[in-house]
Amino acid sequence: MEKHLVVGLMAHVDAGKTTLAEGMLYQAGTIRQLGRVDRQSTFLDPNTIEKQRGITIFDHQAELTVNDTNITLLDTPGHVDFAPTVERVLNVIDLAVLVVSAVDGIQSHTRTLWSLLRAKKIPTMIFINKLDQSGAQPDQVVTELQAEFGSQCLPFNEPNKLEDWPADTPESIAMQGDEQLLDHYLTNGKINPQDIRALVQSQKVVPIYFGAALNQMGIQELLAGIIKWGSPFTSKNSFGARVFKISHESNGTRLTWLRVTGSELKVKTTLNNEKVDQIRHYNGRQYEVKQVAKTGEIVTIAGPQKTFPGQGIGAEKQVGQATLRPVLNYAVKADDDHDFQTLRNACEQLADEEPLLHLTVNQELNQITLQLMGTVQVEVIEALLQSRFGLTVTLKPAGIVYRETINQAVEGVGHFEPLRHYAEAHLLMEPGKPGSGLQITSQCREEILPHQWQSQILAALQAKEHRGVLIGAPLTDVKITLVGGKGNIKHTSGGDFREATWRAVRQGLMMLKQVGQTQLLEPWYQFSLVIPVSQVGRALNDIQKMGGRLKLPTNLPSGEVPVRLTGEAPVDKLQDYPTIVRGYTHGLGQLTVQFGGFRPAEDQTTIIENQTYDPVSDLPNTPDSVFCAHGAGYPVKWDQVPQTMHCDYYCPQVMVNLGQN
Repeated sequence: MEKHLVVGLMAHVDAGKTTLAEGMLYQAGTIRQLGRVDRQSTFLDPNTIEKQRGITIFDHQAELTVNDTNITLLDTPGHVDFAPTVERVLNVIDLAVLVVSAVDGIQSHTRTLWSLLRAKKIPTMIFINKLDQSGAQPDQVVTELQAEFGSQCLPFNEPNKLEDWPADTPESIAMQGDEQLLDHYLTNGKINPQDIRALVQSQKVVPIYFGAALNQMGIQELLAGIIKWGSPFTSKNSFGARVFKISHESNGTRLTWLRVTGSELKVKTTLNNEKVDQIRHYNGRQYEVKQVAKTGEIVTIAGPQKTFPGQGIGAEKQVGQATLRPVLNYAVKADDDHDFQTLRNACEQLADEEPLLHLTVNQELNQITLQLMGTVQVEVIEALLQSRFGLTVTLKPAGIVYRETINQAVEGVGHFEPLRHYAEAHLLMEPGKPGSGLQITSQCREEILPHQWQSQILAALQAKEHRGVLIGAPLTDVKITLVGGKGNIKHTSGGDFREATWRAVRQGLMMLKQVGQTQLLEPWYQFSLVIPVSQVGRALNDIQKMGGRLKLPTNLPSGEVPVRLTGEAPVDKLQDYPTIVRGYTHGLGQLTVQFGGFRPAEDQTTIIENQTYDPVSDLPNTPDSVFCAHGAGYPVKWDQVPQTMHCDYYCPQVMVNLGQN
């Protein structure tokens, strides 16, 4: 029986990842001629922008077969600005190969990737590349890997003898397992391959291989290791699929990239009320049209318009919120006299492919804003709008990304009753754990609200991004529970509970704002700072002034030896610090950052005053309700809804605690 593995390639910038992918495809016979990144001739990185920049921006798929093993290779971006793409790919792979340069060693983005791999529990191998370059120190890199990532990182060959295991590797492997495995090794002097495979699968062993991809060194050994130690995923009994990417062809055809995780997918199948018109199996830029996609395959489907990255279909659950998220807002400014609707349509297509852009449109003011990771992504988005849509635009900084949450529980009420319509929804809103996002559930009995009406309310809660009432920032870290409501068999129609639900969320937030229990959250960075030891005091003082925290090593070396410090600080204070670091270290210092979560804003009052947001005037997100009397609907302000609502509070003690009798 053939074995099928989906392998993800990931690395920091310039580690040689795409060159390694090219070598693997060449060694397996998928391509007959080696391409090079510097000559813009690689099998992967086919996009014009990728060729021009010499970096991977999008993830790409390639197929190779070695002996009886089929490998689907997913080459991922190496720049930190595109790390969310890597995170989504992790949801569909069986094994990751993390590429590290033998010259540069562990970089900040290497640490980010390692954290993602551990969080997702992905079996991992490490390929130490560029042994042929001046300054290569593979042994030193292994020492760094074991010091930072753990003793489970073990060489499975040697830099100078790529076919041999280091003498102490079997014993080191045995020590990563349980006592039974160690006893077996001490007794027999060897370890069974299936035991090693199990240790790799459980991330207790991370094999290290060495090579020089540009000269085809070590690639055969790496491929052999992937086949020998990689384990295919376990198929689900019923149909399942997981979406990890959305793309569009030049003619506008929308493509959904997914992995089938159970049963099979056939053309003309209906997925969530959308028909699959075509199934494609890609290999680089080329694809084969298929009638059936089997379990384990990575395929692309045309037809569905409502799929999204991270979506679980059938037996698969939706992936949780991204670990890596943008923290900077950018306004889209057209350099030419472009039609606003054309610009909006183009941005909506890009936001369909990358949901973390969080496209915001103000139609009245002709304003469009996007959320981006950093300057490289800014340049790429500008280039994409030009190359794909012929739009010349400039993305200008528009502040940092905020979130809003609540500090106390409330029961929000929304009522929607224009003539011949009727719905009332009651939602218990409670503070959630930091980083938990929005959690939506129901504790409503079906004798109060039938199942179909409850489903409409829960669907409405998930249908859009809810905004807070302080500055209109997205709501997060809140648990929303449906606790009650009312409908009318004759008058309640499809959209009535949607309107009542959205108004209930906003009404509850306004109740909390009234008593000072809404909270503005600002983003923080986790950072790595490499500076000369002599400048540690300066850095410590700077970070403390920012309200951040800096972790110092137990024993600092002396002199001008570079030292790596880690810490965390508010994005607003830290975003200009890289320039300051380069100044006081005379170009020797380096600051790298990644998203570290949202925390209560230090100066909430000033931020709110500067934003001048009026939640009552935000009509698409109104907190007010609509009631009916004498054959006509009439509006009721949010603070008068408790006196007008048709159902009593379902959680009266919550409202008593809030000071509402």
